[in-house]
Amino acid sequence: MTRTQYYVAASLDGYIADPAGSLDWLMQFNDVPGVTEHYESFLSGVGAIAMGAATYEFVLAEGVDRWPYPDHRTWVFTHRDLPLVPGADVVRTADDVARVHAQMVQAAAGRNIWLVGGGALVAQFAERGLLDEIWLGVAPVVLGGGAPVLPARLPGPLALTDVTRLGDAFVELRYTVPHG
Repeated sequence: MTRTQYYVAASLDGYIADPAGSLDWLMQFNDVPGVTEHYESFLSGVGAIAMGAATYEFVLAEGVDRWPYPDHRTWVFTHRDLPLVPGADVVRTADDVARVHAQMVQAAAGRNIWLVGGGALVAQFAERGLLDEIWLGVAPVVLGGGAPVLPARLPGPLALTDVTRLGDAFVELRYTVPHG
């Protein structure tokens, strides 16, 4: 069964980007033992991806020489005419997430949907009852402000289904989101 998952890392005080929109605070942890393997394992279960315009622009600004998700159709939710990456399976859309979600489930072909971010886009999925899980990596950093993990209220309580320690720096909390 396809699950719609928000896989994200945040600061200890609950922000996914600092007040300037930067992820530099997070990049210092790229070499934490187990992080790469954990990410690759997660990604192997993903069949489709959704991201907002700011996240897409962040990926483009990283100057990657190739699209980082070559085996995944990616929907970019935007009202702007953002550039497409040559050869990447990227679909720009301004449609409601509920309508696009059905297309994503079909494209995922039994695998999961990854809501890359940002939090405002994930909130739209959550408000329509389309968010099944949150995989929240917590970094030992306090930012004091920035983009929140999820700027929406969820029905609760969430059900903690797993806790994973990654090196001496990270912990990942996995939650199931109740529907209804």
